[in-house]
Amino acid sequence: MEQETSRRRRLPVIAAAVVVAAAALVAAITFAPKDEPKTEAAAVQSSAPPEPPPSSSAPAEMPKEQPKVPQQMGQEFDAWVSKTSGWLDIPLRAMTGYAKTTVTLSKETPGCRLSWVTLAALGKIASDHGRAAGSGLNADGVLTKPLGAVEVRDFYNKVVSSANASGPLQLTPSVWDRFQASATGGKPDPQNIDDATLTAGRALCAGGRDLGQGQTWWNAVSTLQPAPLLMHRTLATVNVYGTVGQSPQPPNAAALSAVNFAIDKIGLPYVWGGNGTGGGDPGFDCSGLTTAAYASAGVKLMRTAHTQYHSVNKVTDPQLGDLIFYGEPNTKIHHVGLYIGNQQMIDAPQTGQAVQVHTYRKQGDDYAGAGRPTA
Repeated sequence: MEQETSRRRRLPVIAAAVVVAAAALVAAITFAPKDEPKTEAAAVQSSAPPEPPPSSSAPAEMPKEQPKVPQQMGQEFDAWVSKTSGWLDIPLRAMTGYAKTTVTLSKETPGCRLSWVTLAALGKIASDHGRAAGSGLNADGVLTKPLGAVEVRDFYNKVVSSANASGPLQLTPSVWDRFQASATGGKPDPQNIDDATLTAGRALCAGGRDLGQGQTWWNAVSTLQPAPLLMHRTLATVNVYGTVGQSPQPPNAAALSAVNFAIDKIGLPYVWGGNGTGGGDPGFDCSGLTTAAYASAGVKLMRTAHTQYHSVNKVTDPQLGDLIFYGEPNTKIHHVGLYIGNQQMIDAPQTGQAVQVHTYRKQGDDYAGAGRPTA
């Protein structure tokens, strides 16, 4: 395929920078180093990595404004919930639960600065907003089929989900026993989206946390979702939800679909020339990821970073789903990623690393520009 890394800006082997809760956050994923492949045709699989550390991060900048939920129940609140639900493919009843909890806790613990995007991202990664295992949400917010632990395995077949977790937020017994809360004043029910989100929110805000600070946010989320793989997917989803939530226009459906595809591949090992088809080709190289992501949305891309660069419309300011390119346009574009907002992208960096999220610009890089795929 293509030499993805020879002239690319140097990335550390431990890298993943993500803006969360309106603050930039650097979070580490460590992978076993491997020698670079000798030919473009070689398909090299990376060996199983050691478990990445749950945190070695710190905020890189001051918090920014996050999309707001209308503070009063009524027509404006309902309209906002309906719009946001539709834009992000979040079931209306789940979105209502996230929004109501945000309003409640903004009054109960205003210094926490809990955003609905955090609750929604946790719900997405935990149970696809209650849709896991064929379940859903009734009008009262209770799951149509109670959810026990939703098993999630990483790409090395290791179980990374929490044992004995339950409900739409997949809360563990220890979290539930300590923070359980009822949104209506009745007996708390972990299978109820309102109770689960209120319990999760109180756990996140416990101890006077300010979730507007990146490191604090990361530490708080780790108490609910300790598996590094799922935490990184939550980080990426926070970026996407926050980006869409701050926009006055709905997201491009194909771009959102492509980005969601890429989020599901976070943690998949880089494979030289990989197309992610499984078997002896389980992973992606950089343009293999972008090609597959847009193919999932019905958009065909050229296969290499160089041909993608020369076949898409160039844009000055990247938006959700745009392709981010590195290299020299006249000779060789050698790397490409997917922009997810907040100066972040998802990419398959190089041999020895996995699909991950990090800041798309760095001093001294060879950024070549951004392009927008079209159907």
